[in-house]
Amino acid sequence: MSAAAPRTAGGTAAAPPDPRRWWALAVIGLAQLMVVLDATIVNIALPSAQRDLGMSDGNRQWVITAYSLAFGGLLLLGGRIADLIGRRRAFVIGLTGFAAASALGGAASGPGMLFAARALQGVFAALLAPCALSLLATTFDTPRERGKAFGVFAAIASGGGALGLIAGGLLTEYLNWRWSLYVNVAIAVIAILGAFAVLRDTRPAGAGLDVPGAVLGCGGLVSIVYGFSEAAPRGWSDGLVIGLLVGGAALLAAFAWWQTRAGDPMLPAHIIGDRTRAGCLITMALATIGLFALFLFMTYYFQLILGYSPVRTGLAFLPMTLAIITGATQVSARFLDRLAPRSLIVPGLLLATVALVLLTRLSVDSSYATHVLPAMLILGFGMGLVFMPVMSTATQGVARRDSGVTSATVNTAQQVGGAIGTALLNTIASTAATAYVASHLSGAAESAHRVPASAAHRLIEAQGLVHGFGIALWWAAGIMLAGAAVAAVMVTAPAPHREARRAPVTAPVTD
Repeated sequence: MSAAAPRTAGGTAAAPPDPRRWWALAVIGLAQLMVVLDATIVNIALPSAQRDLGMSDGNRQWVITAYSLAFGGLLLLGGRIADLIGRRRAFVIGLTGFAAASALGGAASGPGMLFAARALQGVFAALLAPCALSLLATTFDTPRERGKAFGVFAAIASGGGALGLIAGGLLTEYLNWRWSLYVNVAIAVIAILGAFAVLRDTRPAGAGLDVPGAVLGCGGLVSIVYGFSEAAPRGWSDGLVIGLLVGGAALLAAFAWWQTRAGDPMLPAHIIGDRTRAGCLITMALATIGLFALFLFMTYYFQLILGYSPVRTGLAFLPMTLAIITGATQVSARFLDRLAPRSLIVPGLLLATVALVLLTRLSVDSSYATHVLPAMLILGFGMGLVFMPVMSTATQGVARRDSGVTSATVNTAQQVGGAIGTALLNTIASTAATAYVASHLSGAAESAHRVPASAAHRLIEAQGLVHGFGIALWWAAGIMLAGAAVAAVMVTAPAPHREARRAPVTAPVTD
């Protein structure tokens, strides 16, 4: 006699697991890899693209900024659209649009065309990324399988940036910078075919689109992301930067007020009102600040101080990527169904804090093997412990109709954290480096009889650069430690198996 099917709270049989769910994970992971690769793959190709298209130094930042602005600013809207039209449909639309924008960028004949293509990539990434996370959340329901699936996804999400540096270096050095964009077309085609084959579409929620909420929320996020991106070149006291940040904060305050009154709010209050979920969102933003700082500063350290080529720079990040994958798949995925989420998140953030403190001791004479590699392995392993339980816990327990916008909120925390980290810590590093160089130039003049002046200046500039990195990494370590404190206090969800023992009858998931 066969075992009875599991029952829901309403007495009806629960749907059996999708037999194609692990193939679905492969498709979802491939799409997520494409999105996170594109955040860094173009960084390595940018110098070549700038020479080829005749970009000015002042305008080249728009290759990065155009993507991050559209992506970070439109994520909430993309998540709600996915909830309205169906996740698989939105997923395929996002993949198709991303591939078309990538092809346009690869064929760019001038800077404006490349900037526009990168903005379009960000638009479709804002639709694609929340779809990927929400499809994952709704495909895997049992704690053990959910842990494994989110372990793989978190490894891709947090390690894909380093892989993008490797891929960008290889494509730029051995083919052409344009292939850093063309490669997305091939990835998207495979993912689209896989989506039609193995992904289940979900019934649209049937609610309307909150247009005022979309305008206020997206406008506020775009303004804040743009403000932080302009803080590095313009300075924090610049009128445009202050206006963008203040205006963005005002728009988000108006957005929060409107969400309490809208009939079909774009971001329902119960999503961020939950203490554990809010803690996960804050933790994600703080952790991303530290991680993005590491990518930024170590890329410059490898190339400008150690003299690495683009390919070697990308390969230098590979051990950290492998450590992230190990932490996510071999530890977090195995223990998430047995341990409370903060039992993984807090130790992971403390390890990352230690790693950043170790990196503050770098000098112009430090070696990769003895000074850099140990810290990067520790940080990668720590991040592997953090991102998977944060993503899984933040998207757990929401109705299917809110799955897309919940996933978008997690992605928004990550993108805004990255934008803040890049602008804030880069400004701190630049200020500290400038002060160091200015204070040591007189000493260089006094020692000119022993060392040629040009060599002394180059040495001081290099030392100033590393000094600035060290000061900024101290700040990053403090922010990472604050993330550990937030997780310890706010992420109070119990281990999934304890929750299951308290509520053995599963509640129906509403659409």
